Amino acid sequence: MTNAVDAQGYRPNVGIIICNNKNQLLWAKRTAMDAWQFPQGGIKPGEELEAAMYRELDEEVGLHADDVTILGQTQEWVKYIFGGNKTTSSGEVYIGQKQIWFLLRLLVSDEKIKVDATQHPEFDAWEWVDYWHPLDNIVEFKQDVYQHVLKQFEPILFEQQANV
Repeated sequence: MTNAVDAQGYRPNVGIIICNNKNQLLWAKRTAMDAWQFPQGGIKPGEELEAAMYRELDEEVGLHADDVTILGQTQEWVKYIFGGNKTTSSGEVYIGQKQIWFLLRLLVSDEKIKVDATQHPEFDAWEWVDYWHPLDNIVEFKQDVYQHVLKQFEPILFEQQANV
């Protein structure tokens, strides 16, 4: 259970890294922008982490719980600061986001991925990229978070592949 913004000014959020059977990662382009990122989204007050992740997975890429399997999850909150304040829909001001990240493996065909699954899609394109590609292609204020999370998930993903 979580509040909309914590005492330090961070909005709780989930981040989602989806891999395919080649250990490539789903990389999505923000609507009408030249900015790419992993799917992510806010946690509603009282919403459990996994429930928030599955809701965001559906909203942002049109996938459901039975389309993926969870391979890993960060145990700690990973934070970034925007460099300017934002405001939640309820009017709370926040300086950045604190995130719990999930590593998922896609179990279904690529055709199930739908970035336009909602009336107001956050993405207008997606592609599979090599594991470390996001580090050189993410907005600067998220670079440390992406590096931390990818390093944490690397052994999960690649040791699991070696053991198959």
